[in-house]
Amino acid sequence: MLTLADGTVFSGESFGAVIDVDGEVVFNTGMAGYPESLTDPSYRGQILVFTYPLIGNYGVPSAEMNEWGFSKNFESEAVHVRGVVVSQVSEDFSHFKAVSSLGNWLEHHKIPGITGVDTRALTQKLREHGVMLGRIQQSSEGMREPGDIPDPNLTNLVAEVSCKEVMRYEPKEKADHPHTIIAYDCGMKRTIIRSFLKRGVTVVRVPWDFDLDSYDASYDAVFISNGPGDPKMCQTTIVQIRKAIERKIPTFGICLGNQLLALAVGGDTFKLKYGHRSANQPCIEHDASGKPTHKCIITSQNHGFAVKPELPAGWRVWFTNANDGTIEGIRHESGKFFSVQFHPEATPGPEDANYLFDEFLAKLK
Repeated sequence: MLTLADGTVFSGESFGAVIDVDGEVVFNTGMAGYPESLTDPSYRGQILVFTYPLIGNYGVPSAEMNEWGFSKNFESEAVHVRGVVVSQVSEDFSHFKAVSSLGNWLEHHKIPGITGVDTRALTQKLREHGVMLGRIQQSSEGMREPGDIPDPNLTNLVAEVSCKEVMRYEPKEKADHPHTIIAYDCGMKRTIIRSFLKRGVTVVRVPWDFDLDSYDASYDAVFISNGPGDPKMCQTTIVQIRKAIERKIPTFGICLGNQLLALAVGGDTFKLKYGHRSANQPCIEHDASGKPTHKCIITSQNHGFAVKPELPAGWRVWFTNANDGTIEGIRHESGKFFSVQFHPEATPGPEDANYLFDEFLAKLK
C-alpha cells in the first residue's frame, strides 16, 4: 500500500524489491523514458508516480559503460527514486536493446514498486493538495503514523548524488575551437556530459563543493548541472558560482543550476505546488529586454523548485512557462551568464532546446 501524509491509502500489488520506503510522492506525465527517469539523480528522495497507464512494456537496457567510464544507456549508474507507483506494470517486454523486465531491474537495485493503483485519482490529489510525503509498505503490520515520514528536502540530497572526485572526459574529436569547461556535478544527467563531448568539448566534472581556486589548469567556462532537492542546501556551490561571475567566466546552468545561479546573484527560489515533471512543457522565449516573443519550444522538465520573478539589476527573464507563467530561464545583460530551468539535452523528451548548448559554446569563441 501507498500511504500519504494526510492518511490517504492506495492499495495495489507489489513488484520490484519487497521492502518498505518513504519519500516525497511526485508524478511524471511522460509517456516513455522510464529507464532514464528512474536513473535521473534529480529524483533522489522521491517516490515517483507515472501517470501513463502502462509502464515496462519495452523493458530495460543493459548497464554497460561507455568508453569514458559512465553509463551508456542510463542517466546515471544507479536508480535514484525511492519507490515507483504505476497503474499497470508490464511483466513482458519487447525491445531489441532490452535485457531485463522493469520489475527484475528494480528488484536488483532494491527499489520497491506498487502496481494496480488508480494513478489518475492519485495524481488529481497531488495536483489539488500539492506533492506530499508518503510511504510504500508491504503490509499493514507495524504501520507507522503518516506524520512520521521525514522530508528528504530538509537534507542535502546533492551531496549524496554528486561525484566524489574530479573526473576529466576528453572528446573523441576536438572541435575547431576546442574548449574545456568545469562542470559542477550536482546530480548531473549523463546525457549532459554526452552533449558536450559530441561537440568536441573537454569536460572536467567536479563535486558540488569543489573550490575553483584549487584548479590550477586552464578552463574556458563553468557549468552547473541539474540535481535534487532544495537549492538553498547548496550554499558551497553558490559561493563558487559567485567566484565565476566575479571573474567574468562564462557560466551556464540547467535545472537546479538555474536556481543556484539565481541565488548566487541575489535572487530567490520557492517550492512549486506539485512541480514540473514531464516531457511536454511549453516555454516561451523572451528577448534581450525581457519581453516575451512569439517563439515557443516544448521541453523536458523535472523540478520541484523555481526562481522568483524578482531579479537583480542587469538580469532578465529568458524563458517562461506557457502553462503557469513561472520563470524557465534567466540571463545577464552581458551575455556571459545564463541558465534554463528545463533540460536542453532532453532524454527523455523533445530536443527543441538542444541548440542552447551551441549558444553557450558560441560565447566562448
